[in-house]
Amino acid sequence: MKYLVTGGAGFIGSHITDKLIDLGHDVIVIDNLMLGKRDFVNKKAKFKKIDIRNYKKLSKAFKGMDGVFHLAADPRLQISIEDPITTHEINVTGTLNVLKAAVDNKVKKVIFSSSCSVYDDEVELPINEFGKTQPKNPYAMHKLIGEEYCRLFSSLYNLETVVLRYFNVYGVRKLDNGGYPMVIPIFLGQKKRGEKLTVVGDGKQTRDYVHVSDVVSANLKALESNIKNGDVVNVGSGKQISVNEIADLIGGKTEFLPQRPGEMRFIEADNKKAKEVLNWEPNVEFKQGLKNLKKDWGL
Repeated sequence: MKYLVTGGAGFIGSHITDKLIDLGHDVIVIDNLMLGKRDFVNKKAKFKKIDIRNYKKLSKAFKGMDGVFHLAADPRLQISIEDPITTHEINVTGTLNVLKAAVDNKVKKVIFSSSCSVYDDEVELPINEFGKTQPKNPYAMHKLIGEEYCRLFSSLYNLETVVLRYFNVYGVRKLDNGGYPMVIPIFLGQKKRGEKLTVVGDGKQTRDYVHVSDVVSANLKALESNIKNGDVVNVGSGKQISVNEIADLIGGKTEFLPQRPGEMRFIEADNKKAKEVLNWEPNVEFKQGLKNLKKDWGL
């Protein structure tokens, strides 16, 4: 089979590419290398340096593809606040271009990478897919609009789409200059340099961390699943981990910084739907995953 991965030089996209290659598929990777790294791209994949805002070039790359994993985005929360116009063009117009290119080239299915940041921070935990959506920043709004476009394209053009709402993905290749949240690679980098770990706020805020290998598995199961009408599925561990807990596990002195605006306080996924419709559940326990990641960083 032939698959295309947008953002395939990035953190999650490169891992999806690796797995597809391992399974014997032909893969085209599209990335403009704004945040992605050419070194992350599997040597057996065909790489095309294309910006998803350029529809003409993008559409040509979709020819003959059986499915598309759409991960290309600018996920930097703070940048979306500072420059909502440019990030909208990448995250919203870019997603629209991907969906239109898929329709024009008769691609069967698109798996769209969304984010738990679309949820209202007042929603009851654990958060299920019916939880109220209330974006607190432009990036979250962009993802929610992308989700709606997926549903619309399924309805209007019969394009099969699946929306995966990632919670907080960690693992090898997650850089400390990429998308929100970045606390684990930031802490690891600070630890490696012998610096204090910078905790934003009181450190009691929590996130639901899911290992990148488990996210890859969710993407492949979504591709093979019967869900296709822009249906939303949470991809999270179902457990809360605080910033202070992560700092303790990594070890070292800490320094507290002022809380940033536009961030959710507590996050925990309800992943029952993923278990039911995708036959998916996380396999990597957080402490073990972080221990392995520390080794990868030489710590």
